[in-house]
Amino acid sequence: MKFDGVAFDLDGTLYPNYRFYCRVMPFALLHGQLFLAFTNARKVLHAENHPFHQDFYALQAELMAKILKQDQRSVKEQTERLIYRAWDPLFKHIALYPFVNETLNAFRDAHLKLGILSDFPLPNKLRNLKLEGLWDAVLCSEEIGHLKPSPQPFIELERQLNVPASHLLYVGNSARYDILGAKRAGMKAALINPWFNPKQNPGNADFVFTDYRALREYVLKP
Repeated sequence: MKFDGVAFDLDGTLYPNYRFYCRVMPFALLHGQLFLAFTNARKVLHAENHPFHQDFYALQAELMAKILKQDQRSVKEQTERLIYRAWDPLFKHIALYPFVNETLNAFRDAHLKLGILSDFPLPNKLRNLKLEGLWDAVLCSEEIGHLKPSPQPFIELERQLNVPASHLLYVGNSARYDILGAKRAGMKAALINPWFNPKQNPGNADFVFTDYRALREYVLKP
């Protein structure tokens, strides 16, 4: 096999993004200003390489507070309550892409290390999606202090999996964040492009697929 380990993004990679967007829309309408401030702050955090020791959640709240013209502590509390905690239950009824479970089980049967790296907290999501107990490493880039495409979360993923970057494949749905970040860290990268949109440039992706059966064959073939 080409790889000793395979790691995944979660949102938009193991399930279609639209299934979450449909569920989060009422929140976006009810808390529109907070939602927009959160979205715009994340754009800044994706684009800039902040110091590794930076308190990510404080920095995110600071950026949002400037946008909202509100107290930073209050904004941080609202974000925790209305975004991080309130969104977790939305994942209870989200269906994964076809053949995700079969693919993950095939990789485990082949004794590959499995990791998951997301820009959002994972434990409650994994439980609600029934994806617990499959992973050798579970990482949230917020807790590391850098969002993708910074290589720092990917370097930590490599360390926790104890697999050299050159023997790791990272699977994601964003050429801009997932593929670029993985390649910066020296990993191979696979892009899921389920609707085969030619405008979604795969960039430096080593493999592009629309169906998880194709990913399984790519990884496991001799």
